[in-house]
Amino acid sequence: MLNRRHLRIKALQNIFAWHMTDKRDLASSKKALMQSIDNVYEMYIWMLSLLVEVTEYTGIDAIERANKHLPTAEDLSPNMKLLNNKFTVTLKANPDFNAAVHKYKINWMADPEFVKGIFNTLKVTPEYAAYLADEDNSLEESKTIIKYIFRKIILKSHNIIQAFEDKFINWSVDKEVMQGMVAKTLKNFTSEDPFANKLTPISQDWEEDSKFVEDLFAYTLKNDKDYQVMIGERTKNWESERIALMDTILMKMAICELLNFPSIPVKVTINEYLDLSKDYSTPKSNSFINGILDKIMGDLKRTNSITKIGRGLIEE
Repeated sequence: MLNRRHLRIKALQNIFAWHMTDKRDLASSKKALMQSIDNVYEMYIWMLSLLVEVTEYTGIDAIERANKHLPTAEDLSPNMKLLNNKFTVTLKANPDFNAAVHKYKINWMADPEFVKGIFNTLKVTPEYAAYLADEDNSLEESKTIIKYIFRKIILKSHNIIQAFEDKFINWSVDKEVMQGMVAKTLKNFTSEDPFANKLTPISQDWEEDSKFVEDLFAYTLKNDKDYQVMIGERTKNWESERIALMDTILMKMAICELLNFPSIPVKVTINEYLDLSKDYSTPKSNSFINGILDKIMGDLKRTNSITKIGRGLIEE
């Protein structure tokens, strides 16, 4: 699931994109922001669908083996346990999963070589042989081979990774979230009743989180000039072109949170943006941003400009 760190990253990416284009429209940019978040969920559904397709390829493989010129006894009577894997059977019958597959128009079999490649890699592994030999066909046992396919074959397949990179521009950033969502789904599917299991939601509380990321994005952009003045007053000894755009955006987002989100503790905000600077800006950005924000914080405190409530009191 997406947490607040991930949502800040999404806002950061889209604010950076805003500054890199001459065609600036807040409504369209906000739509792009929310689409980039929905893409994470779409990626998750594509991955679940791929797991289903791999198990269903057992049937296609069985037909191909039976149609050999000289099929063996094993070819004529293959082990079809994977086709009836209880996790994927339950997932296929899940109404939320089917609705999402329809919404995103997912169809891995439009290029069956992807699925075939994974299945061919799987069927020669000792893990697959052990799975077929095990008489246990419980839901919990069925998840074991699915986890193996996901972690050890799909996520290590160059062709599959390339397919996801081609479809999802933020794959490198979002893949860990997607992996966590798939893992949580495997953990949470505990019933063979398809209506009793829930897919992993995009966030813990999407109503609250969607408002947070939309407001963070919109307020930062609407107050861009004011925040630029605040930063400029504390960087008079710096030539503006020497300050990385990413550093400026991170500081503006931090100021926005300090002034507009009373329930988020000051320390949380500062630490979050300092951490983001380590991943998204220059090696020296962390100390530079920390110094500028410290000066801005001092001025905001003296003018009582920051209002925090509950556990987010400014003194924390």
